[in-house]
Amino acid sequence: MPNDRPSIPAELRRAVLVEAGHRCAIPTCRQYPVDIDHIVDWAKVQRHDFDNLIALCPTCHARKTRGEIDIKSMKQYKINLGVLTSRYTDLELRLLRWLVDYMPGRGRPMLPDGMIWVVGDLLSDGLIELRDDGWLLPSGHPDGPGPNNFMKQVATDRNARYVSLTDKGRELVERWFGAKPLDWVWRFKPLD
Repeated sequence: MPNDRPSIPAELRRAVLVEAGHRCAIPTCRQYPVDIDHIVDWAKVQRHDFDNLIALCPTCHARKTRGEIDIKSMKQYKINLGVLTSRYTDLELRLLRWLVDYMPGRGRPMLPDGMIWVVGDLLSDGLIELRDDGWLLPSGHPDGPGPNNFMKQVATDRNARYVSLTDKGRELVERWFGAKPLDWVWRFKPLD
């Protein structure tokens, strides 16, 4: 850092770190530790503004510096992070990532009925659904329910429900990970 460049104020650093959950703001990364970086380089803007600061791990920071992650994507990651963290809890965002990254072939996540409130915003926005039958695959899928599948559907807990992404939820995650605007999610339902 050049000697004439002032340090980022502690409160501003804290706000950027909290926004990103002290992890890399790139949704497919989420590593730590992180540095605070200027989306548009300091040399061009000569100031520290919240909207131009983002938390990046050293690897993503280097990728941005080399131009592998462009400024337009960085700006959209920042906007999306603000949209998502103002609407959903960290637990809800982790569940969305988990359903996409880890679900295939790794079991079916279940929520006890008393914990449904934890994912209430995801449910009310139509991003996930709760199912009693344990099937998370569409009926046309070869491993899904249907007359040719004799697999027994067994729930391990009668007071729990299986969690599944809806098509809208899958689209949200694809757009989020792809640095595309997320405002379409609430097009028909205003934020509370």
